[in-house]
Amino acid sequence: MNSFGKLFRISIFGESHGECVGITIDGCPAGLPLTPADFTADLNRRSSGAKGTTPRKEPDMLKIQSGVFEGYTTGAPLTIMFDNTNTRSRDYTKLRETPRPGHADFTAMKKYGGYEDYRGGGHFSGRLTLGLVAAGVIAKKLISPVIVTATLQEAGGSTDVEAAIDAAVNKRDSIGGIIGCTVSGVPVGLGEPFFDSVESLIGHMMFSIPAIKGLEFGSGFAGSRMWGSEHNDMLISTDGKTITNNAGGINGGITNGNDLVFRIAVKPTSSTHLKQHTINLVTGQMVDLEIEGRHDTCIALRVPVVAEAATALVLTDLMMQEGIIGRRFPKE
Repeated sequence: MNSFGKLFRISIFGESHGECVGITIDGCPAGLPLTPADFTADLNRRSSGAKGTTPRKEPDMLKIQSGVFEGYTTGAPLTIMFDNTNTRSRDYTKLRETPRPGHADFTAMKKYGGYEDYRGGGHFSGRLTLGLVAAGVIAKKLISPVIVTATLQEAGGSTDVEAAIDAAVNKRDSIGGIIGCTVSGVPVGLGEPFFDSVESLIGHMMFSIPAIKGLEFGSGFAGSRMWGSEHNDMLISTDGKTITNNAGGINGGITNGNDLVFRIAVKPTSSTHLKQHTINLVTGQMVDLEIEGRHDTCIALRVPVVAEAATALVLTDLMMQEGIIGRRFPKE
């Protein structure tokens, strides 16, 4: 549904062109210092404005509605909201009869019987990742000194990201990308075998991010082409450190003390300025479709900070389950 986590549980809400989007966090320990300024850097990383991102520019003014008092978390549910102010819903009215290829227009209409908010993708929009980033800021503070870092490694099949963006803009088409994520300082023993393995939980969160279509840990798919003797990571110390890290920091679904390493694949933005074809749901006839509105040429440019947040949320919940993070901080 719209919630994730056991002891550190998030619930996401809102629609792209609704009144607001946001997130509620239940289980945040009491006594964590927290002010709106803590969120600025990561929210700026997610924002639009750079070449290849959507012209839709929202102020993204964060409002902490509950769970913080006099600069510290209270231990009560913490709700964060962002108003939607720069919307152009008229761009989506005619799409009711002609669902956009690659989007959730058709599946959402069928699942919810036409009651869904279709404007800007509604509840399926990447706009909702604002809440994930906000919750991730809190999670990063909680898991410190564990550090999560994600970077865009390639776009449009090229490691020259800027050139790939320029080519896509000139072609009036969109491109995807590959994002690498590394987590350092991870303690040994996080995760449970099978259904709550670290891979399972991170996979769950990564695929909750719109446009993510692939995930690999460590050597990933390349490992299937290696010899077993080549792929095995040789232990060199009693704390679990290994010479190589083909396992990506995980054995048996449990962190092994090495860096947690994985990559995610981001598909090209579904909306492009090129003419496409779809079916008219009323007439049953194929029609040309030219999508108006404001869209990212490469949404992958804005995903690294979202991936960091999603990873930190998983690790926070796991570290709470292990008792590494308590229910409150000492009173100053």
